[in-house]
Amino acid sequence: MNAPLASLLMVLDWKVLLTLKEQKALQRDLGRLEHWAIISGMTFNKNKCIILHLGWSDARYKYKLGEEWLESSPAESHLGLLVDTRLMMTQQCALAAERANCIRGCIKHSITNQSKEVIIPLYLALVRPHLEY
Repeated sequence: MNAPLASLLMVLDWKVLLTLKEQKALQRDLGRLEHWAIISGMTFNKNKCIILHLGWSDARYKYKLGEEWLESSPAESHLGLLVDTRLMMTQQCALAAERANCIRGCIKHSITNQSKEVIIPLYLALVRPHLEY
């Protein structure tokens, strides 16, 4: 991948767009990115290209990649962290608790010796990391 494309992809990753001029510049960059992909013989999986509008003052501008409109999402995962439109961690915490609870259930149903000496190390090794992460 060449350097200009790599820098364009980083800019497209997370960017605050405050003005209509900035929004139009991003749309122009998306067009350039699509053009580069076409001449390079590549395609983008547009189902994986999502717009996450942050904040109350966001104008909810619509963007296109090629001829297709990009979908908006109420929450997206970025570097393993689930971020919603208000930058709240509620969904992330709920998912971590759900994963930990599933593992706890597996331990409860698969371990016959329910003594503290067996259960506590299993919880510390398997359940607690999901809650701490």
